[in-house]
Amino acid sequence: MKFLHIADVHLGCTRYHLEESQRDFFDAWIDVLQKYAIDEEVDFVLMCGDFFHKRSVPPETMNYAFAGLSLLKDAGIPVVSIEGNHDQKHRDSEYSWLKSLANWGLLYLLEPTNREGKLGYEEWDDELVSGGFVDIGRTRIFGSDWYGASANAAIPQLVEAIGENRRDGAFHILMLHTDVEGHETHPIPALSREKLGDLKAVADYVALGHTHKCFEIENWAFNPGSLEITNIAEYSERRGAWLIAVDGEGAVDARHVEDYVQRPFQRLSFDVSRMEEPAQVSRGVLNLVTTQARRHSGEDGERHPILEITLTGHLGFPNSELELKKIREKAREITGALHVRLKNHSVPIEYAVAADVDEHISREKLERRVIEDLIFRDKRFNKMTESVADAVIGAKRMVLNEDSPERIAEFIALKTESSQDGDG
Repeated sequence: MKFLHIADVHLGCTRYHLEESQRDFFDAWIDVLQKYAIDEEVDFVLMCGDFFHKRSVPPETMNYAFAGLSLLKDAGIPVVSIEGNHDQKHRDSEYSWLKSLANWGLLYLLEPTNREGKLGYEEWDDELVSGGFVDIGRTRIFGSDWYGASANAAIPQLVEAIGENRRDGAFHILMLHTDVEGHETHPIPALSREKLGDLKAVADYVALGHTHKCFEIENWAFNPGSLEITNIAEYSERRGAWLIAVDGEGAVDARHVEDYVQRPFQRLSFDVSRMEEPAQVSRGVLNLVTTQARRHSGEDGERHPILEITLTGHLGFPNSELELKKIREKAREITGALHVRLKNHSVPIEYAVAADVDEHISREKLERRVIEDLIFRDKRFNKMTESVADAVIGAKRMVLNEDSPERIAEFIALKTESSQDGDG
């Protein structure tokens, strides 16, 4: 037996409001289906939630969904799906777009029953187009709902309900859309490893979704990661699909596949500290782009990258003077990027007093850092910050020690002269 396990397709995602984004998500999905479902002749495909990016699906996105699912139907490969948090039905309706796709015979949408607060399972009924589990060959596949922060509380009921509906000799799969402790990327509480482990009593394979990065636990619970990047913060995460083979004894051979059409991304960071004018920042950023950014080669079929550049550090002049439009345009010209996203996380010098010191720093070090930051504001002294800070701190201590004004003036003069000599 062989099957393809994917999740978080997010059809319809308009990443950064780019027209090309919707097509990116479709192209990644369709390439995975062709290479790893049809070409590999799998027995079925699992889609573990967030097939759509939003509950309200625009016509173009539905066309994409219909095209991909029809491709699998024509190849005789059934698709089994559950709802994720992005594509679940509205509370005041029994219908969702996934339900419509099931009604059109393009997939099985598995949903457990919930009667008077008790979770249960019914076998898939082709006439009613509903059910909580379905048999494909020797495999029995169970679905689940999106439980969110209640995932830990739902596990005991899932264990009981699945246990009541196991089939002798079958390979049992549970599809579950949730974060797992140790791999979570969302703010809601994750499913604990202990609770996840309770499912071993009833499931031979747990097919996960929701977390946009790949991981597996004990060759038993698997999360493929999203097929495409919904946010550039995910660009360094491993993601893709699981191609699973199960032998006659139920042993799982899992291969994570990542070779398919994807939009390339890159993140760069540039520190603006010590720069006195906007042109210096522009030159520095564009030099970074020239030397380190990935470029579009011009070859047919290669995707233009999306580039994100973050400005960090202390800015020595007003934000409004940054040449952001110029930097974006030049960066696109240099790299051939589809989109250049420029994020200004620098701290304006008027707000930069000890902005990034450790909260446990000593009083003496904090005092010095505050003084250095104040000195750095003044362009006349920002190239000799250290020596001027020495002068200020030393003069303060001399005053507290009631040294004479003459000695204090002499000390300050000595410090400033030595710093000027050093700069010369």
